Amino acid sequence: MDREAVKERLYEKYIAPIRKKRKKYIGIEIEMPVVNLSGAPTDYGAAQAAAAAFRRHFGFVPQSFDDNGVCYCAVEPETGDALSFDCSYNNMELSLGRGESLGQLWERFSRYVSFLNGALGKTGHILTGMGVNPGRAVNRRDYLPAERYRMLEHYLQKSGAWETPSRRFHAYPDFGAFTSASQVQLDVSYDRLLPSLRAFSLVEPVKAVLFSNSLLPGEPELLCVRDMLWADSTHGINPHNVGMLDWLPDSVDDLLEYLCTTSLFCALREGRYCSFRPLPVADYLGREKVTGEYYAAPGWAEMDFRPEPEDLAFLRTYKFEDLTFRGTIEFRSVCCQPFSQAMTVAAFHMGLMERPEELAALLESDRALYHHGYSAPELRALMNRKDWPGFVSREALRRLCLDVLKLAQEGLKGLSRGDERFLTPLFHRAETLTSPGRYMAQQLEQGTSMRELVLEYARLS
Repeated sequence: MDREAVKERLYEKYIAPIRKKRKKYIGIEIEMPVVNLSGAPTDYGAAQAAAAAFRRHFGFVPQSFDDNGVCYCAVEPETGDALSFDCSYNNMELSLGRGESLGQLWERFSRYVSFLNGALGKTGHILTGMGVNPGRAVNRRDYLPAERYRMLEHYLQKSGAWETPSRRFHAYPDFGAFTSASQVQLDVSYDRLLPSLRAFSLVEPVKAVLFSNSLLPGEPELLCVRDMLWADSTHGINPHNVGMLDWLPDSVDDLLEYLCTTSLFCALREGRYCSFRPLPVADYLGREKVTGEYYAAPGWAEMDFRPEPEDLAFLRTYKFEDLTFRGTIEFRSVCCQPFSQAMTVAAFHMGLMERPEELAALLESDRALYHHGYSAPELRALMNRKDWPGFVSREALRRLCLDVLKLAQEGLKGLSRGDERFLTPLFHRAETLTSPGRYMAQQLEQGTSMRELVLEYARLS
């Protein structure tokens, strides 16, 4: 398959759905750690029982089951809302079906979390708004016993076999079992696609200041460890599959060329996931044969198979700004937030999606972060840390964060839905330059217990 044919396929998957858009919707996915308040490991049975009670109460229909017959994903037929376990039974996810206002989604989210925490509380467990499960050190960190998750666990554990002197991986290949994110999908019009990708790439360092919320004891200098966990895993073998767009396309053809350089790492054959060392899309589809591994109980076996264009259905990158087959941009660089502020992530992105050109102009003329010799990806990494570089003026950074938030506020006001109210906590974060992760680190240093913080971050108001 030649490169132009590959680009046509990618156009049909990612760009054609955008051209058909007529109405804007919001999609929100919030992953939440399940924490045992006693300090013992998360009881998988307790988490599964709470999910089962939730399904019965709200009429969610089971969709997916693990190899032991346990339901790990269920959907509410009318709204499209879903409750699932993501990667492991330590991590619940609420996916809120499309809505037109954040107020609608917040009402459903708060109702769901309230019920789940009532059910979990009967066994001394709780869901909380943190990007790393505070029980990580004692918890089991095995993935769900299901086809896709077993493949993903195996693929990430290949870091040991694939490490070379020039490519080092971190020591947490099981990170999917203890990390939780807050992701937003927004419909985007064709004419705003490239301006939005540009603007949101440039604003990533500001997002690090406002949203960092994943602390890991083994990485004490980081307030947002999730960036490193993805980049320095097997997902990051091809850097075009993770992190930021470090090269901003000037045309849709440029964007398609970039997508050709992203990698596939799995395909489905005879109902079985087969994983392999990542191959760029154009290279993969140009091969006669690929050798991968699939699960054949009780171990893994090799399989040779012929790449097919239909395998593009399994192309999945983990970019901060990711195109989806639904004709949306998925924003995936933010950790799970304290529950009372769960809608801040969507509000921030929704508002700025209405002002991409103004946002890009603001950041291109900025002197608080930019124009000091660092690229946007380098600035994102610097601002994820506890200690910021000496060139950063706190007052100038404060003004930049507030200016960005004012743009988001104007964008939301223009939609006339009242959703700008969900930005209020972010203005406080900007004034104090304190993200939830920075606040947590400060409180722990002052002697506040992790249990107290778990309870605080679990509050809905």
